[in-house]
Amino acid sequence: MPDTVHVLNGPNLNLLGTREPEVYGRATIADLEAACRAACERHGLDLVFRQTNHEGELVTFLQEARGSRGVVLNAAAYTHTSVAIADAIKAAGLIVVEVHLSNVFAREAFRHHSYISPVARGVICGLGIDGYRLAIDALATAGGKIS
Repeated sequence: MPDTVHVLNGPNLNLLGTREPEVYGRATIADLEAACRAACERHGLDLVFRQTNHEGELVTFLQEARGSRGVVLNAAAYTHTSVAIADAIKAAGLIVVEVHLSNVFAREAFRHHSYISPVARGVICGLGIDGYRLAIDALATAGGKIS
C-alpha cells in the first residue's frame, strides 16, 4: 500500500462536466479518473479513485487510506464545513494534498475557509483537473515526504 495514492472526491463531483461547467470545467469524473490513473502510472503508483456524496463515507475512505503514499482530496463543500474530515486526516496520520478545481478564493466568501488546509501538506486550487496531476506528482516525487 505505500505505493498507492488515494484520490478522494466529495459531494457533487460525480456531476463534473455537466454541473456549472463554466466554474468546474467540461471534464467528467471519468476524464478525471483517467488523468489521475495516467499520472500514477507515470510514477509506478497504484490508484484508488473514489467519489461520495456522504460525509461519513469520506471519513471511512480516509481511514482506509492509512499506510498509503498519500491522498489527493477534493472534499468539495465539506472543505468548508467538516471538522470530522479534518479529524480523520489527523487520526489516520495521512499525507494529504487538498485540491479544488476552481479558485475558491475568487468565489463566495464562505469558500475562503477550509477545515482541511490546516491538516494538509499542500493546497492546489484553480487549475482544473491539472491540479490533481500536480498533487500526484508531488506525492510521487517527494516519496510521500512533502515538507
